[in-house]
Amino acid sequence: MPAAPKLQVCRLRKTYGQVVALAGADFELREGEFLTLLGPSGSGKTTLLMMVAGLIQPDSGEIWIDGRLATYAPPFRRDVGMVFQNYALFPHLTVFENIAFPLRMRRMPEATIRQEVGRVLEIVRLPGVAERLPRALSGGQQQRIALARCMVYQPSIILMDEPLGALDKKLRDQMQLEIKELHTELAITVLYVTHDQEEAMIMSDRICLMNEGEVEQIGTPDDLYFRPHTLFAADFLGESNILTGEVAGLVNQTAVVKASGGIELRAPYDQRLAGARRVALMVRPERVSIRDVSAAPPASEPHNALEGVLRDVILVGGVTRYYVRLDDGQAIVASALTGDAKTAQVLGARVCVTWPVASGVLLPTPATAV
Repeated sequence: MPAAPKLQVCRLRKTYGQVVALAGADFELREGEFLTLLGPSGSGKTTLLMMVAGLIQPDSGEIWIDGRLATYAPPFRRDVGMVFQNYALFPHLTVFENIAFPLRMRRMPEATIRQEVGRVLEIVRLPGVAERLPRALSGGQQQRIALARCMVYQPSIILMDEPLGALDKKLRDQMQLEIKELHTELAITVLYVTHDQEEAMIMSDRICLMNEGEVEQIGTPDDLYFRPHTLFAADFLGESNILTGEVAGLVNQTAVVKASGGIELRAPYDQRLAGARRVALMVRPERVSIRDVSAAPPASEPHNALEGVLRDVILVGGVTRYYVRLDDGQAIVASALTGDAKTAQVLGARVCVTWPVASGVLLPTPATAV
């Protein structure tokens, strides 16, 4: 029998006057899992995290922690730890005293406090800073101390509210990997909030994508990236090419889609679209290839092919993006590893863009959402 989840959120709702901050959210957090609440500003992710922490009261719904109803329990009764974006360290206390604070509040013996503070300083790889004040540390070091203070009393769940938002990109990338390593080594249970798609993809076991106060989709990073359920999910997570059209028929579980200009496209059919005629076809840029219009088409598997003009080539570090204006006026983007060009970099050249039929994902449009 599967173990009960560490956290269950059931139909959680919160409004501020006429503004709906959260509209009936449901999800589960499993033992040892790293679950990220991802979404744009105003999607309800921080409101949801603060409700789990007990810092905001819901209008309705339930929160269960370790099998116990905790909807209206005070924060200190929930056995959760919190790591904030601004670190929230006491500036007048040493690193040792900052980390020891939650243990002193629990009236632990001094010998235990010293042992536990030393233990977590080793875990976050800062054993030599115990007597320093927070202002003597870098931003990344302060964030590690904030994490150590949260971990030292071994809460059931660690909550993180955009903890890397104040760091520069290089340090942020480093801290992402360090937090991920700590999660793996210690098997801690983490509920994490961010609006950064790349951060969520790197760190998460699962992602809970939120939009306008609702849960849009929950799944692994692979699920959300390669198998989005909605146009919002496809567009928010990573780059995507989206072409619209009508389902004209089915051939062996492959949908034939009539796009603008009478173009026929094909993609795997999804039973969730049963009865929908108007659909969107999504394909990721890295699945799109560019070739000269006179070159032979790929023969390994069925491909879609469209013609257009190469309008721009942009090098973004290790990846190069190719922007093509199709004959019907729409734009499509292809990407390739820099140095592995898919076409001669001649702006204005007439090219053919192709992608495997199996790489397309059919999605409902707002008018036909199912």
